[in-house]
Amino acid sequence: MSSQHKQTKPHEKHPHFGNLPLSTSGPLDCALMGTALLNTPYLNKGAGFTAEERETFKLTGLLPVDIQTLDRQVKRAYQQYSSRQDDLAKNTFMTSLKEQNEVLYFKLIQDHLKEMFSVIYTPTEGDAIQNFSRLFRRPEGCFLNIDNIDRVHDDLAQWGTPEDIDYIVVTDGEEILGIGDQGVGGILISVAKLVLTTLCAGIHPNRTLPVVLDCGTDNKDLLDDDLYMGLKKPRVRGEQYDKFIDAFVQSARKLYPRAYIHFEDFGLPNARRILDRYRPSIPCFNDDVQGTGCVTLAAIMAGLHVSGLKLTNMRMVVFGAGTAGTGIADQVRDAIAADSGKSKEEAARQIWCVDKPGLLLKSQDDKLTHAQIPYAREDSDWKDTENPDLLSVIKNVKPHVLIGTSTRPKSFTKEIVQEMASHVERPIIFPLSNPTRLHEADPADLNTWTSGKALIATGSPFPPVQFNGNEKEVAECNNSTCFPGIGLGCVLSRTKLLSDKMLVAAVKALAAQSPALKDPDMGLLPDVVNVREISVHIAKAVIRAAEEEGLATEEGIPEGEDMLEEWIREQMWDPAYRPLRLVSKEGANKHARGEMRVAGVNAN
Repeated sequence: MSSQHKQTKPHEKHPHFGNLPLSTSGPLDCALMGTALLNTPYLNKGAGFTAEERETFKLTGLLPVDIQTLDRQVKRAYQQYSSRQDDLAKNTFMTSLKEQNEVLYFKLIQDHLKEMFSVIYTPTEGDAIQNFSRLFRRPEGCFLNIDNIDRVHDDLAQWGTPEDIDYIVVTDGEEILGIGDQGVGGILISVAKLVLTTLCAGIHPNRTLPVVLDCGTDNKDLLDDDLYMGLKKPRVRGEQYDKFIDAFVQSARKLYPRAYIHFEDFGLPNARRILDRYRPSIPCFNDDVQGTGCVTLAAIMAGLHVSGLKLTNMRMVVFGAGTAGTGIADQVRDAIAADSGKSKEEAARQIWCVDKPGLLLKSQDDKLTHAQIPYAREDSDWKDTENPDLLSVIKNVKPHVLIGTSTRPKSFTKEIVQEMASHVERPIIFPLSNPTRLHEADPADLNTWTSGKALIATGSPFPPVQFNGNEKEVAECNNSTCFPGIGLGCVLSRTKLLSDKMLVAAVKALAAQSPALKDPDMGLLPDVVNVREISVHIAKAVIRAAEEEGLATEEGIPEGEDMLEEWIREQMWDPAYRPLRLVSKEGANKHARGEMRVAGVNAN
């Protein structure tokens, strides 16, 4: 953090950047009064309005007399949260709080991030999604359905003008958080991802749009449920599905040309295909494909630093060649190519992917997905091994890195792990499948089986591990340390595209924050509690890479590194009460009139 930033007081406009449209310093214009103000979540302060604001905005008589600081409000809200009987009830409470007071909602999470992360996101958000139609109270976000493709443009247009939306998360609900097809309930994963972008990277919450593309569902429980609120028919696929996706993408780009599009939890047949189709022409991202790959590559880079090995010499085995597994393979392949000057085809030869039938081989042909094809090996190289399984691959390849994305619990057996450890000094082993019960191995076992030599990262939080009295942190490959910063960099630079080089820059920026670089017994990745600071560094790297490739379109990006950092920080939304300044409705902007993220209000 620059010394200049440390000296900047809260709400004080930075002398250089206070006039930016996304500036977060100084007072906010407000044209609302009384109950209308209290009913606007992003302007409401509840009992936190000052005495002067209560007079100016006609709130006297509408609030108890005591004026409360944000910290006192957080204390009360935390007591209310803690009184809920289970995590799903706590999740529901947080949703209600968000609909009332946005600053308080985010401040409460920020102050209790470690405790609340699993409630506002996985695994509890998965429970909320499964129960969407039963817990439904009020809608949030944009609901588009495949039976009304002709309405896509008009329904999207209700959410603002071209300048109003910075970040869109869209899902079709087919592959949600490891719980599968949840149909229209997928809207809640779009909502949750956007919460993380604000919490972790300061994306302005009233400049985001969650979207669900309702294509039907193949979930029989939902189809048989009278309360289910989505299309009650099997998922539509093929040409009509592609037309629907394209209608959304083209409409979103036309209506909100400055917005970054984040694809989330699309099914295996579509996730990579959709990303590959649109990535060459629009700034877009798929967290399941690219986010998991980026954060895992960052952990690999930190592990290679500890083990004294270069990325260009590394051999890696991926067990589980679905969306996440091939996404990781792609990011590693692209990084090898970027660092070595090799072609992507050459770089892919350092990666072996094993799936349900065993090692991916070219003879499997039509059984391979589009994403698996680059990693299929020549059958002639394995003619002495029938149906090569994970153990035989480990014996033959002698990998430095073993990645698990298989959802097959305990599949990294003692025999497999010790076989790997017999060939490399510091085996890098990442059992990443979620939830915890599906992990390929317990970190404590990995540590014991390798006599404390394994460098470990997991897909869920685990306690430290010990061997002969030596304690080591277990890193969590949490996408939230990566995708929000990438999104922030793309939004602030107004990049035309999100390129491979921008992603590699993001990975390197994340890897540079690894505690293991200073102490090999620390985690390979930084803790999520430090995520906003991490996001600043990632965004800075992404912006610089966008500039180098001629993709950044925002004017006035600072040249100096310290000033760029300050420029980024000034535009990151913080959960803090800013002073309100009364303006007339006639001359007020949409934000001041309380019309951001209010559908059907498009006047300037």
